[in-house]
Amino acid sequence: MPSATITSKGQITIPKKIRDELNLKAGDVLNFETESNSKITISVGKKHYSEIIGKFSYKKTKPEGLTPEEMDEGVAEYFRKKYRVK
Repeated sequence: MPSATITSKGQITIPKKIRDELNLKAGDVLNFETESNSKITISVGKKHYSEIIGKFSYKKTKPEGLTPEEMDEGVAEYFRKKYRVK
């Protein structure tokens, strides 16, 4: 089982095997959740912006009937589903 040591600044290095398996890159966000006094769950949160550039095409006019807030929520929902973020 891969492991990591916490530095004096509270930092860890994620083992290369794990980074490769999860395709983690600099700038990705990890979420930590405590399950018990001795167990935590780490999940991949937001991906680095370079992975989402070009995922959406720009249109000069907004779709009829949608507010900017509704469009933002649609984008957020897409990423919540794609990256399994709550």
